[in-house]
Amino acid sequence: MRAAGGAALAALVASAVTAVALAVAAWRRARPVREVLFFPSRPCCIEALLAEAAEPGAPARPCPCPLPSGDTALSRLVRRLLSARRSLDLCLFSFSCPQLARAVQLLHRRGVRVRMVTDAQYMGMYGSQVGRLRHAGIQVRHDQHSGYMHHKFAIVDRRMLITGSLNWTAQAIQSNRENVLVVEDVEYVKAFQDEFERIWEEYNPANYIFFSKKQ
Repeated sequence: MRAAGGAALAALVASAVTAVALAVAAWRRARPVREVLFFPSRPCCIEALLAEAAEPGAPARPCPCPLPSGDTALSRLVRRLLSARRSLDLCLFSFSCPQLARAVQLLHRRGVRVRMVTDAQYMGMYGSQVGRLRHAGIQVRHDQHSGYMHHKFAIVDRRMLITGSLNWTAQAIQSNRENVLVVEDVEYVKAFQDEFERIWEEYNPANYIFFSKKQ
């Protein structure tokens, strides 16, 4: 009798512990993202992150590169980007980091709608990844006036904002003192999404002026 009662009590406790663990996990998932990343980021290998995003659940394959894998500002930024399921809007002054470009291309191949707005002068500089992204089929638009398109932000699935001082360049990531704020906030995301849509329409190639109008 006592044995049966003890077993029932143990089962009840186990069930309660499981329920609490599931509730905590659900609460953590439901919490809006609030994260600050500081650069420079120490060198790291992100091959495992890219492989997992490309083939979820596939066995991990060792990477022959000498760089360590680990939790860094760069790896966290890549994880946030790879969380996109429907859309990724990029508004970037300069983009020359090959690792971030690979993450963006992977999302494009996975069916995520990727759009990019950038600066006309810097997109043509040596090492820029913009041409590579265009060649992959990603939509890219740029300015056509003397001022710089100097924004540095990304919007994931119209719900998460990534913004800060960081240019998406190897120099900035590895050497500069920079910051990136990652936040899920409806009000802030809407403001940046509206700005992106405004610039996207302004930089529509149909609006370009190739020759001066004669007076």
